[in-house]
Amino acid sequence: MLGMGYPTRIVYGMVIPGAAISVLFGNLYYAHMAKKLAIKENRTDVTALAYGISTPPMFIFLFGVLKPALDITGDPDVAITIAMAAAFLAGSIEMLGSIIGPWLINKLPRAAMLGALAGVAFSVIAGQMFFHTFEAPVIGMFVMIIIFVGLLAQKKMPFKIPASLFAIIIGTVLAYVTKTADISAIGEGMSHVGVYLPLPTLGFIKGFKLLFGPMIGLLAALIPISVYNFIETMNNVEAMDAAGDAYDVREAQLVDGFGTIIGTFFGGVFPTTVYLASVSSKWLGGGRGYSILNGIVFFVASTFGVIAAMAAIIPLQVVAPVLVFVGISMVAQTFSSIPEKHYPAAILAMFPYLANYLSTKFAGAAPDALDAVSPSVVALGQGAMFTAIIFGAILVYIIDNQYKNAAITSLIAALMAALGFIHAPQLTFMHDPQFVIAYLVVAATLIAFSFAKDDDELIKKE
Repeated sequence: MLGMGYPTRIVYGMVIPGAAISVLFGNLYYAHMAKKLAIKENRTDVTALAYGISTPPMFIFLFGVLKPALDITGDPDVAITIAMAAAFLAGSIEMLGSIIGPWLINKLPRAAMLGALAGVAFSVIAGQMFFHTFEAPVIGMFVMIIIFVGLLAQKKMPFKIPASLFAIIIGTVLAYVTKTADISAIGEGMSHVGVYLPLPTLGFIKGFKLLFGPMIGLLAALIPISVYNFIETMNNVEAMDAAGDAYDVREAQLVDGFGTIIGTFFGGVFPTTVYLASVSSKWLGGGRGYSILNGIVFFVASTFGVIAAMAAIIPLQVVAPVLVFVGISMVAQTFSSIPEKHYPAAILAMFPYLANYLSTKFAGAAPDALDAVSPSVVALGQGAMFTAIIFGAILVYIIDNQYKNAAITSLIAALMAALGFIHAPQLTFMHDPQFVIAYLVVAATLIAFSFAKDDDELIKKE
């Protein structure tokens, strides 16, 4: 956010304290849920659900909400209200997930949704951070290998320090010893130490007027990632059930959404979720105390500027390899969570966000270079999350011989293209009729194949 142009008074004075309120609320509530379950089942080995800011939505909000809001408005004080409204809406969608979640899971192909997110992970997260890693190859590669050895090969680090923490500590020390990092950054970091109390705000109300006005195009990224968020909670609660602790998934989804909403009243802009550390905490023998400590430590670190100090002191080249691992994990998780026959659909769904990444980087600075790649890059990158899900869903339905569903999806895409949700810089009617016609032609073709399939089945029956 600082690199995008948001001032420290917003990042350290609003966003992080708002996140701390969300994290504190959720961790305390999940400790309470663990206590209820322990009493109900008369057990002492119940582990609380792990709760915090969800990594995939965090990056979508960074690059799909916060950055475009600032780029368009040019005013960080206005842009942050839009992001707060987006987080409030995301929290509301999370809460609605407790009602409509099972229905959506049945209707929306998992390969399409996860493939779209894998596109973000590959291009924006892992890809971009991979490049940053090699800006200081000695430091970056060392940290990256430590991360791979510790988190993928599961090798223990000295003194049993977690691999990511060990890599960041050693990498940061090496960066200053080798003068890759400027020693003055330490002084700058310490200057951020202070008191940043979470202060209530109703800025999200102003943000809603803009979000559902000139900024409505942001919904193209916001809605799918919010749907993903409550599905992530559902999946991780189910995983904990398999590990031995059966929690109410609907209650968890309500808590996640409510925690996100509470944070927006204090400047929070990132949605929260139950995440994968739940099962690993169970394996490590965690109870509910770790959840309470998570919430308290994060709140204290936020309030006294410790997070701000660390952000300034630790070089990007040291943090980047951790995010490379995050992106790799997200892509790997996509393919481990879908049937092998749907791999092509997930891969197809990754392409629109590659277009979005290229157009974001070069459309303004080097449009000629972007045209040299292809004149279609910009259009394919607009509304990339929706486009990715559409492409992925159509191919899933084709693979499964559900041509009518594929045709319906293409008709929905034609409507979205006509209204400017996809392939357009903003909501506008018939921005590019070629895409509308293309989707209509695809729908007609798929309907024709639907009848051909029915004829084949009739022949088999005869």
